[in-house]
Amino acid sequence: MRKSVFPTNINFSALTLIAYYLLSLSGLLLLLSCASYKLEKNLDPESKEFFSKVRYVITKQERKIFLGLPPSERKNFIEEFWKKRDPDPDTEENEFKEQYFARIEEANHLFREGSTPGWLQDRGRIYILLGRPERRDVYPRGRSIYGKPMEIWYYGFFPIVFIDSAWSGNYKLEPLSAQHISEINKAQIERKPKIEGEKVIFDFNLEIKKVKGDEVLIRVVVPYKNIWFTEEENKLKTTLELAIEIYDSSEKKVWEHQKNYPISLTEKNLEEIIGKDYLIKIPVNLKQGEYSLTAQLENKTDKARVRKKVKFTI
Repeated sequence: MRKSVFPTNINFSALTLIAYYLLSLSGLLLLLSCASYKLEKNLDPESKEFFSKVRYVITKQERKIFLGLPPSERKNFIEEFWKKRDPDPDTEENEFKEQYFARIEEANHLFREGSTPGWLQDRGRIYILLGRPERRDVYPRGRSIYGKPMEIWYYGFFPIVFIDSAWSGNYKLEPLSAQHISEINKAQIERKPKIEGEKVIFDFNLEIKKVKGDEVLIRVVVPYKNIWFTEEENKLKTTLELAIEIYDSSEKKVWEHQKNYPISLTEKNLEEIIGKDYLIKIPVNLKQGEYSLTAQLENKTDKARVRKKVKFTI
């Protein structure tokens, strides 16, 4: 016997929620590595609660960064995590955060069968990430005399199937449905504009030190936690493009430098150095006088670009 529940108004208005689901989908079914598990166990109660609740929308890189942060920096990370997902920063409310936690509460209310809280079940996960389906067909005794309890949710033309194979109330996502979820989100991302503010805040520090004689050392210091990587061949990779120009007191260009700096790390490397800096050192010979230096650094992975200008005297 089939029961159809939920109103027939598909909820695809939660643009930010769906877009961030795309970023985290590939990591949802992966188990944490032993090293990450140890780091998670060492979290304070507030950080552990945050880390647990955002499991569906935190990106793989954000997870590694958060677990590697010293306790004093976790509060700032949490504030920035929600801030960069706020679709309308000009208002006091963070619509993304409010909707996310509202869906957790709804999932706990809707999916009370089984031994697992509703929001941690497969049905709860999909409900939180995709919202209320257009239609939800429930088969408490299966679709046939020998069938298992089943639910079929429809988002547009795509059916998402959950089956309670053990008759325990713990419905599991049918494997083929994962492909349909991918198609749903592919269609969404193609017709929706890119979400701004989803990136790690990119920045660097610029230091100029006189070494000896006419030699000056330029130091570009980039915190690893500010660098956005892409995953390639089981490694985290990116390239930083640095361009520097130096002008004398008459605004004449006297020196320039442009170079790409590729970075390649393993996940273990990142966990070890996440609180440290990537350092670029560039020696240059200059005569005594007053100078201005302009430095531009671009992260080629996400095209984030920062430009700084300083004056110095030798």
